[in-house]
Amino acid sequence: MSEGAYQRLWESSHVTLQELLDQEQPLLEPVPDRERQSFQYRLASLYLHYLGLLRRFNTVYDQMVQPQKRRLLRRLLDGVAGRVLELKDELVRADLCENPCLDRVLQDLKLTPADLEVPIPKYFLLEQSTAVRERRLILAEILSRLEPESSQKSFIGMHRTEAIILVQKAERARQGRLRATFMREIRRDEEQDRRIREDGWHKFSQCQAAITIQKVWKGYLQRKRTQQDRRTEMEFIGMLPSPNQVEHLSIISQACLWEDVRRLRQVEKEEEFRAAMVKAHDSLAETEGPDMKEKMKEQIRQWFIECHSGGSYSIFADKTPEQVRMELEMQVQENKKKEQEKRKEKGKDEKEKKKGKEEKSKKGEVDAVLQVLPSKCIPMISAGHEEYLSTWKNRCESIHPSQNYDSETLREEKRKEVELEIRIQVDELMRQELRNLRLVVDKEEERPLKAPKKTPGKKTGKKKEKDLTPNRSVESLYEELVISGLLRKSESVALKDYVGDFLYLGSALSLAKKLPMPSLFDIRQNVALYAVLRLGSSDIHAMAPLIRSILLVGPSGMGKKMLVKAVCTETGANLFDLSPGNLLGKYPGRNGAQMMVHIVFKVARLLQPSVIWIGNAEKNFYKRIPKEDREMDPKRIKKDLTKALRLLTPGDRVMLIGTTSQPQLADIRGLCRVYERILFMPRPDYASRYVLWKRMIEARGVQPTQHLDISALAKVSDGYTPGHILQAIQSVLSERRFLQLSKRPLVASEFLGQLAKLDPVYREEEESLKDWYFKTPLGKKSMKHRMDQLEAEEAKLAKEKKKRK
Repeated sequence: MSEGAYQRLWESSHVTLQELLDQEQPLLEPVPDRERQSFQYRLASLYLHYLGLLRRFNTVYDQMVQPQKRRLLRRLLDGVAGRVLELKDELVRADLCENPCLDRVLQDLKLTPADLEVPIPKYFLLEQSTAVRERRLILAEILSRLEPESSQKSFIGMHRTEAIILVQKAERARQGRLRATFMREIRRDEEQDRRIREDGWHKFSQCQAAITIQKVWKGYLQRKRTQQDRRTEMEFIGMLPSPNQVEHLSIISQACLWEDVRRLRQVEKEEEFRAAMVKAHDSLAETEGPDMKEKMKEQIRQWFIECHSGGSYSIFADKTPEQVRMELEMQVQENKKKEQEKRKEKGKDEKEKKKGKEEKSKKGEVDAVLQVLPSKCIPMISAGHEEYLSTWKNRCESIHPSQNYDSETLREEKRKEVELEIRIQVDELMRQELRNLRLVVDKEEERPLKAPKKTPGKKTGKKKEKDLTPNRSVESLYEELVISGLLRKSESVALKDYVGDFLYLGSALSLAKKLPMPSLFDIRQNVALYAVLRLGSSDIHAMAPLIRSILLVGPSGMGKKMLVKAVCTETGANLFDLSPGNLLGKYPGRNGAQMMVHIVFKVARLLQPSVIWIGNAEKNFYKRIPKEDREMDPKRIKKDLTKALRLLTPGDRVMLIGTTSQPQLADIRGLCRVYERILFMPRPDYASRYVLWKRMIEARGVQPTQHLDISALAKVSDGYTPGHILQAIQSVLSERRFLQLSKRPLVASEFLGQLAKLDPVYREEEESLKDWYFKTPLGKKSMKHRMDQLEAEEAKLAKEKKKRK
């Protein structure tokens, strides 16, 4: 795409943004609980629109070259991302579910499930690539020093006689298999000859032979033609890859190349702009600085004469002394009026409170109200939108065809900065002048000098964490954690590799009084929202609702560890491993556990972003510790972990992610107190299994053909996890089978034997996990809301029956 295309995309995005900002104010009005569905619908539509806006701003910011526009775009991108997270939080509160069903809203807005995909801003990794690369190099260097010497030793050689015997066995086995194949073919030919001799030759006339040949030939041609038409139709509707895929791939690679070129241009223009910023600042300070300073001094002296007090920020406007005097008189009158109004309002409020309490006591119960909380991101988005309208909307783009910075806009921005710097200097000078004037006046009037009163410092509510390692450097603590195995190298896994499809029948299931379970697509979206977007940017983390920890609950093989690795990959985060099995024999004793948790959280905060992973998270909160786990003492970090999590504040890009497949063994109160968001991961549904089979087979380098019935595989594999499906594919698609694909296409029956060897997730196990999930705080609220709805519907039906009678 050209620069003009990105400019048009930016302009259209601001049109959409204006419409969304107009919808924000009505959303703040309280809504009664009986209108919950319409309230959820409005929230969901707004959420989807902001997601689309986030996707467009991400594209424009990634490819626009002009440095001043990119700064504005960055603020808008972070603001919209924060608003998306706020709306997700509101949707969860309104729907009482981590996975609200949005299929009906998607259909009404004429969107596809692809529009529900959470875009991950590309700058998360691009703008911190240097820091991430340096950390990886340090980690690799420490790990290379820790490699055991045994891995560097050469393998023990085999004796010559043993090697010859091994080769002879393999060769004899090959010859035997080849001989058996030849004998099978010879027996088949002999059997065919025997049948011909017994049956005798069937004699055809010339006409019959011609008809038979024509019939066979025409049948062959028609079958070929039908197969070609079917393939063309499937390619047209997008069910099969097109034959010109190579040309398509070349176009995509060329587009990616141009994207990289634009990013290089961004770096060049950014360097030019920074140099121009320094130059403009120095130039303005030298040329306009003295005039600004004198003008400010005159205004402050005039203000001294009028009100005899300090401070200058509110008076820096071009005003005459008479205007200043009038303003001061007006301020005194307004202050008196405000005090009187406050006294009246206090009296009214007390009366209204008393009336409200009396009414509530009379009525007994009051209707619940749904309301959206005030947003931290909307002011930032509105300010960015206003800046666009005032500065960039009507700007002629032909002035800067090479996408250089705008010097006039730069000088205006720097003029404000220079004015602020000079104001601070002038304030200090004028305070000294005011002190001198007061000394002169006091001497003339012979007033006793009073010492300034010391204002006692206010005590903060939160206690600061005591640093147990004040004399240790970050590098030494980092190396200590790597050596002890608490800081690990994360595998590179993209979040999009966690494959799954959208839940298309969520609203239909809800109408049928059935509880829809989250799909793999929903799980991936929640991880992107709760973990990736928050950890990727400090600005987004500071604005979004604070989430310190999440817990992934699901059967073994659902990809919980893969999601943890994907979060680290997408954000460039460090991976700390505090799993109970990994802590065995490390930092022994009560003080040792406290020191370990302190060091981990200290390094995690200093080297943000960071992910602290706890596998088998239920072991930290065992109801009863089993005999086999008593040696590791899994509950020893429980208290220190809870205290350390409470000290995390907005802006601290540190997240605790726990994974468990047996949460029933834990104390549910302690587990829910530590983990703020609990994501339940049930077995994949049919749509997700279909996508899993298709994508995993393609990832092995095999293109599925018509001989492979993926739909049958998806039906047969009901109850199996993505891990089971991957094991079956790896077992079947060996190197030897891969070489035979040209002669013997892949069929579905080959996978059945491998699936039969694996134990699926039985329904009883999944029901046990569901029962546990509905005992969590959010699960309890959801079940209570559903029961209330059922009771209300039963009461309606009973009333209708009475009326009919």
